[in-house]
Amino acid sequence: MQVFSTRANLTGVVRILFGLVWLIDAQFKWRPAFIDGMTSYLSGAIPGQSAPVAAWINFWVKVVKIDPTFFAYAVAAAETALALALIFGVLSNLANLCGSILSLMIWSTAEGFGGPYVIGTTDIGAAIIYVFVFALLSLSRSGLHLGLDPKLAGSLGSWAFLASGPIPDDKPVKLTVELPAELHRDLKRGQLDHRRRSNPHPFDPASGGIIQIE
Repeated sequence: MQVFSTRANLTGVVRILFGLVWLIDAQFKWRPAFIDGMTSYLSGAIPGQSAPVAAWINFWVKVVKIDPTFFAYAVAAAETALALALIFGVLSNLANLCGSILSLMIWSTAEGFGGPYVIGTTDIGAAIIYVFVFALLSLSRSGLHLGLDPKLAGSLGSWAFLASGPIPDDKPVKLTVELPAELHRDLKRGQLDHRRRSNPHPFDPASGGIIQIE
């Protein structure tokens, strides 16, 4: 149906726009300000947090301090790969899963779970909303529309689950069924009886008017 096709394509458009948002965000991660300030990027979320949240963020600060440059480039590369996967509809199921995990990591560290929650707090952080967007994209199989997943699914073999899969074939199927002679006669009689009940005038089979069973 045309309506279904339009809605499906709109799902693909939403995926592409979401990918562009990630691509814009990713280009900031390649800049020296982020690469050189990865540790402070995380530690800046600690002030004002509750003890458990502060301890969680501080744990990741210590992990990143092992090699801040490596982790900064890893985040930049991950966001870039995610953006491209969304834009081109490649391995959408894998991209949606990785995007959800990355969004949760950003929300729980750099965004401090959206906190600290004090008087005047106005939101819970943007990254957690991305998790739900990825879930909706996955449930709607967005990679099938305006994406490359339909072409990839056939060549992935047992790994096809990483993509959205092939486009379902919704075309009507014409079937030819052979009926026993007795059943055919019963259907013919039922057809004639139905015609007589709905039309009191004499019925001439040659005049047509209803589907004929031959």
